[in-house]
Amino acid sequence: MTALRPAALLALPLLVLALAACSPGEASGSPDATPLATTAAPDDAAAGAGAADDCAGVAVIVDTGDLDAASAAEVEACIEADGPVIAADVLAEAGVETEGTVEWGDQVVCRVNGEPAESTTIVAADGTEYHETCESMPAAFAYWALWHRPVGGEWGYAQEGLATLELQPGDAIELLFTLNDAPASPDA
Repeated sequence: MTALRPAALLALPLLVLALAACSPGEASGSPDATPLATTAAPDDAAAGAGAADDCAGVAVIVDTGDLDAASAAEVEACIEADGPVIAADVLAEAGVETEGTVEWGDQVVCRVNGEPAESTTIVAADGTEYHETCESMPAAFAYWALWHRPVGGEWGYAQEGLATLELQPGDAIELLFTLNDAPASPDA
């Protein structure tokens, strides 16, 4: 059996996410059937993991991790939901903008709220410099990971893409920029 190189192991979650987004199937909820309300006022949400814990709707977190990014790219919001909702709709309601790649479209998240910009220099652990062009799959050492925490559960890599991931009231999602294996997962 052939051993996987570390770079291949790092790219595996992205491939799973991309393939899951390609899978056929209809989500049971729709924006018309379960309309989203507005983002909770900042005073209504606690910082960090507490915001996700205190949200009766769907908690949305964008964490740029170690990426040298504008603080405006980070988001913590609680989106009201009284039934199933699709992750892409929740992100849109929270004002989170995602950009896909030329090759994979919206099935792979390349930028979140404009980050990382193509002009941003991303430095790999070995010192090489990289600029994200969003042409194809992002680098295995510098990518946006989609995490999901079901109500009462633990954080884990999302098993579906934004267009098909169905969320329930009390769930949380996080787009976390992972650079050189850090952070390895959302703060729990």
